[in-house]
Amino acid sequence: MNFSKHGPAGPQVLISEVGPRDGLQSVGATMATADKCRWIDALAAAGLREIEVGSFVPAKLLPQMADVAEVVRHALTLTARYPGLSVMALVPNRRGAEAALASGVHKLTLPVSASEAHSLANVRKTREQMLDELREVLALRRERAPGVAVEVGLSTAFGCTLQGAVDEDDVIRLAVACAQAGVDEVGLSDTTGMAHPAQVRRLFTRLRAELGGHAGAAHMHNTRGLGLANCLAAFDVGVRTFDASLGGLGGCPYAPGASGNVVTEDLVFMFEAMGLRTGVDLEKLIAARAPLQAGLPGEPVYGMIPEAGLPKGWHVA
Repeated sequence: MNFSKHGPAGPQVLISEVGPRDGLQSVGATMATADKCRWIDALAAAGLREIEVGSFVPAKLLPQMADVAEVVRHALTLTARYPGLSVMALVPNRRGAEAALASGVHKLTLPVSASEAHSLANVRKTREQMLDELREVLALRRERAPGVAVEVGLSTAFGCTLQGAVDEDDVIRLAVACAQAGVDEVGLSDTTGMAHPAQVRRLFTRLRAELGGHAGAAHMHNTRGLGLANCLAAFDVGVRTFDASLGGLGGCPYAPGASGNVVTEDLVFMFEAMGLRTGVDLEKLIAARAPLQAGLPGEPVYGMIPEAGLPKGWHVA
């Protein structure tokens, strides 16, 4: 996202909320459509301006996403009330992209894995096959909806619970191949929560050197307690878009042991406390946990700021 369009008082950091997709696909229960819509309403009201509302995948594989087209339609109605709101959905292939484009989403994201083992487990395709799939999706985008953005989040960029270490040269080669195919942005995802700050700094520095303005978001997990530290390391080398999930909901169903997205509330607090504008109202953001918990009763949610509260004399950046 080009922050200049927000004006001098606009966000300096974009928080991309992935809970309605990444979070919900990782829990056993299925949230009712009405509850999803109420939750997305609350997220938009809090000031989040990029929300990943679902994924266009077969319902038999992820029943939590069976109502994604209906959820997208509802989210699109919010754009009149919240200018600049971007409704995003994940698609694993051309078929998913066809459905997503028909629904009217503003942005598509594709999961391309840096780990061959994870790629086979997650999308049942090799990395090269996913690059072919990506090229088909981009051709479809050019034909049917050239204004829709397409991004790739490189999964398991920092390590894989199935394969183990992932060669950093492989990550960069794959990122370059995605950019050459024509995607708008390529980000890096710590799908398995194995990253540490020095690695994050090194890999994002290389990514930005290779891709320039096509280098995208940091998607970090808090599996081993380093989520915020890794986001800060990415920020230090120029990253300005960060994925997060309200209440830390989510993980990856195809990466054993991977859990805990970075908590949106804690991430917003960190940046605002540093004097960096996110455009998000923290009190409204914390209030957005209520519809989440109402829709998934008993599901654990996480976060330090919601537990501790905002400091005395707190004010936004």
